[in-house]
Amino acid sequence: MTLERSDLKGYEFDRMVMLFSMMDGAKEVPCAISTSAMDDLEHAARTKPNEREEQFLRLRDRIEQCASRKFLAREFEGSPRGIILRSIDFRN
Repeated sequence: MTLERSDLKGYEFDRMVMLFSMMDGAKEVPCAISTSAMDDLEHAARTKPNEREEQFLRLRDRIEQCASRKFLAREFEGSPRGIILRSIDFRN
């Protein structure tokens, strides 16, 4: 099953990640992407914290495709178990 789009939770400054969720049927899957991964995707240098949500929305389709690939590969980590995306996850 492929994940479906869910909520944007927001930017977490302390961890330097954008939090979001995806849905596996009725089950919410917590997800995060590092700010460095988003900057790498846009070839940008250190996007300002107040611009992170807009950046995520521009990149959302690519981010969610990568999250779905990691979900299908059962690459969960963290607590609660979820999908964490880093720059390396977008390299072919």
